[in-house]
Amino acid sequence: MGWHGYLALWCGVFGAVALIGYGRSLAGVTRTQRMVRVMGRIEQVREPRHGSSGKDGIPVVVSFQDPSTGQQFTVTNDGEHGERITTAWTGREIGTHFPRGRPHAFRFTGDLWGGRYGLGLPNFAVFLIYAGLVAVAAIDWGWPWALIGFGVPWTISGVYHVPANAREMSRRIDRLTSAAPVPGRVVAVLKDVSVDADDGHVSTSHTPVVTFTTHEGTAVTAYWPTGLTVPAGPHGRDVTIHYTPDDPAAFTPALADEHHSRKVDIVSGIVFLLIGVAAVAVGAIML
Repeated sequence: MGWHGYLALWCGVFGAVALIGYGRSLAGVTRTQRMVRVMGRIEQVREPRHGSSGKDGIPVVVSFQDPSTGQQFTVTNDGEHGERITTAWTGREIGTHFPRGRPHAFRFTGDLWGGRYGLGLPNFAVFLIYAGLVAVAAIDWGWPWALIGFGVPWTISGVYHVPANAREMSRRIDRLTSAAPVPGRVVAVLKDVSVDADDGHVSTSHTPVVTFTTHEGTAVTAYWPTGLTVPAGPHGRDVTIHYTPDDPAAFTPALADEHHSRKVDIVSGIVFLLIGVAAVAVGAIML
């Protein structure tokens, strides 16, 4: 079987996967579409124990209702229950989904409606079909077509995402500085140890937990945001918290890092876009 035969087989298999996936989505029978999705409410928040694992999330008690029966459930996030809760306060709404008729199999999620159409697998199948077509075009017509096939979707993605990300970063900083900061405190530092299965290297990660009360009176307990500088010896340290008044989950104890992250994000986005443009340009010139 030649390259074109393999391409036909490749496209046929993944085309069938895509068609079946899209058909199931249109019929509303995918696994994610059959999920019951409701908003739960955090009823109680407990501070994590100093030195415990950061994998468990902030201990909370959540209540939610099964809309099919009207029955109310009060649960905790102990064990494996979906996404880790890293920012919590009493009264905060949290996405909860579960299989129809099985509310005890609940899972927490930060994006209740994300992926609700079950299109992840068929979309990936379409991508594999495109990748196969680009590979065969490069073999039949020359490697410049590989650059063009790679560069065109990369550039389109950059044109769409780079300006949007820059605007979002600017809006985030504007929201963080729209209200006066409040005092906070590091009440615990969580510790996790992992061992590399290949070389046996042991690595340790530390996650500070901060508490602060907003000007509106909301008492927030949260993990230190990822990507921000952690001060030395943070346990018990007082910190200054900048937060978004309409959503205290968007906060920072290191505003300077946020400004630096914005600059890095803009530069990275420009480089991302230029890679795609350069790939298309070089491929077109080499044809």
